Amino acid sequence: MFTPAYLQLSNVLQTLVNIPADELAKLSRVFQPRTLKAGDFLIQAGEIPSEIGFVVSGILRLYYVNSAGNEFTKSFCPENHFVTAYSALILKQPAQFFIEALEDSLLLVIDYIEYTQLCAENSCWQAINHKLVEALFIKKEKREAELLLDDATTRYRKFLIEYPDLEHRVKQYHIASYLGISPVSLSRIRKTLQVN
Repeated sequence: MFTPAYLQLSNVLQTLVNIPADELAKLSRVFQPRTLKAGDFLIQAGEIPSEIGFVVSGILRLYYVNSAGNEFTKSFCPENHFVTAYSALILKQPAQFFIEALEDSLLLVIDYIEYTQLCAENSCWQAINHKLVEALFIKKEKREAELLLDDATTRYRKFLIEYPDLEHRVKQYHIASYLGISPVSLSRIRKTLQVN
């Protein structure tokens, strides 16, 4: 019998692919619970990642820090999202960004070597991996297009659609950083749109 956290993971995975019961039963063996307090890091820049996390509850922020100490938010990972420094994980290289919990968070974490073994053992995991990589690629392409083509107000509107419940859960300067604008500009946009 699955605990609620594993049931949540199982439900999300089954929206991607039909998974046989014996494969689902492996979830509680290969995914381990990990709690992060607000401000804790799943991965810090410079570390070589070895795990993939599934966010059961809480929010994680992925962000870069440049040589001047300025932060640039890459994305947010709320509930039901998978999180890792993906290219660093695959290439076994140091991550270039930080993954920080913005709230107390519960994750289910799988070691990447175990994950690749799962994929080798059953095609349903290969199909899941394919779906996750596709989703990541689409998200990355959309993000690049928004930053290159959209004005700040349009980017903010798209943020509200993509992350409908985050507006009041994360700090405004994190949202501004994600949008590539100053907190003052974000405040002005919000006033114009009369978002309460």
